Amino acid sequence: MTQDGRTVGHVAADLGVSVRTLHHWDELGVVRPSERTAGGYRTYLPADVARARRVLLLRDLGVPLADVPALLAADARVRRSELVRRREATLARIARLQEVVDAVDTLLAADERGILLSAEDTTAVFGPGWDPAWSGAARERWGDSAQWAEYAERSAGRDAQAWRAVVDATREVLADMARARTDGVGPTDARAVALAERHREAMGEFFHVTPSMHVLMARMYVAEPGWSVTFEEVQEGLTAWLRDAVEAAARARGLDPDAATWG
Repeated sequence: MTQDGRTVGHVAADLGVSVRTLHHWDELGVVRPSERTAGGYRTYLPADVARARRVLLLRDLGVPLADVPALLAADARVRRSELVRRREATLARIARLQEVVDAVDTLLAADERGILLSAEDTTAVFGPGWDPAWSGAARERWGDSAQWAEYAERSAGRDAQAWRAVVDATREVLADMARARTDGVGPTDARAVALAERHREAMGEFFHVTPSMHVLMARMYVAEPGWSVTFEEVQEGLTAWLRDAVEAAARARGLDPDAATWG
């Protein structure tokens, strides 16, 4: 550092850029050090540093580096007009980025909580028997899966009305299954197979469900009491009937249920 000038290293550290960047600006004529030391090293005067700070601002505003010298040399009216335009564009970009941040926050909340409804809306949509702990248990069990990630993404975009449509579709197909059983429809009949496909479509509103995955889900419904109670409350024996209908639907697609995999 000279009495008035500053070395490239000191200026780079002060501005938060690399020495290579300052050398590049020097080569392009964007910012050139005005003084030399006795040893021949070029140094930056205060006016050079001030110009470098203006370059940093313009660069942050998105002005191409090649356009900076001309803009700095332009009259005040041109510079002010460009700054106003760039400021408005920056504010618009900030607004868009804030929307992205808000979307990420919602997605993180959905990943943590599952359903993003108030307690009142949750009860209205899912019924008074809904237990908030179920979401936590599901996340603990499947939170690292691709299906949970997809479920969280969909949940993040659903309000009470959207969730009601999902729940209603599920309840309707279960009610239709119960009516089919009452009518004497067997789980391998065409009507049962069609209902099993409807059930898979309804489950697909939570995450993508392949026929193979559907087989494993239906078997889980039978094997785990916590799941079977949902179907048995609709009609006793419905859980096993659904499983058999799902397996019949898989066979109709050429899939061996015993070879079903999650995916």
